[in-house]
Amino acid sequence: MGNEETNQSLKLFIVLSRAYRAINENVNKLIHTYGLNPTEFAVLELLYHKGDQPLQQIGGKILLASGSITYVVDKLEEKGYLKRVACPTDRRVTFASITDSGKEMIETIFPSHEQRIHDLMSELSTEEKETVIQLVKRLGLSASGKK
Repeated sequence: MGNEETNQSLKLFIVLSRAYRAINENVNKLIHTYGLNPTEFAVLELLYHKGDQPLQQIGGKILLASGSITYVVDKLEEKGYLKRVACPTDRRVTFASITDSGKEMIETIFPSHEQRIHDLMSELSTEEKETVIQLVKRLGLSASGKK
């Protein structure tokens, strides 16, 4: 592999990383204005859209280390946005369940969250977005060995 090709790969890595960081920071600012951190928002969003989730499975679904889940769930429970519910058929399993207050919070935040993401992505045309989606997905699958 030529030096120029290697340099281009490094440049792509840097550009992707910086773009992700800039977009993420912009979106996270909005989430913070509602008194939530991005992880708390991700847990609430998961519960809102997918229903009750076993605590043990939340980390994998929102890309968070399992040790942190307990802390995040505790914080959301203190805020009244979710509650723990024992599994009726297996005492070893506890579910996180969104409360009405949690649903109200997501319903308040989500439209502006969605709009913020759309505004940030509107720099690209529909066709360009589709191209980027396909290319970045291909990179991700390749890097994770799931080609």
